[in-house]
Amino acid sequence: MNDSDFDRLADDALERVSRALEASGIDCDWEIKAGGVLDIEFEDGSRMVVNRHSVAQQIWVAARSGGYHFRLDGSRWVDTRDGTELFASLSRRVSEQAGTPVILRAD
Repeated sequence: MNDSDFDRLADDALERVSRALEASGIDCDWEIKAGGVLDIEFEDGSRMVVNRHSVAQQIWVAARSGGYHFRLDGSRWVDTRDGTELFASLSRRVSEQAGTPVILRAD
């Protein structure tokens, strides 16, 4: 896959995460910044960053619980270590960091 195709697919995934955060009703702030970076700030001031990493052609997540890398497998972004799908992993990480159960659904 070329860089522009990857960037388009990764940016689409970030937009879907943003819409999922909105639909979840969680009390946090988020913003998609230039360069494919989704910055999430929780009520306690902690942050989570979801960004595209074009060189590796992965989506990276930096959360309080650690760092996670996701690669495109067909139409799904999956964790390179355990195969967990991006939205399932983010639901878990966001729930942990927010201190309340959150389910993020891809649209």
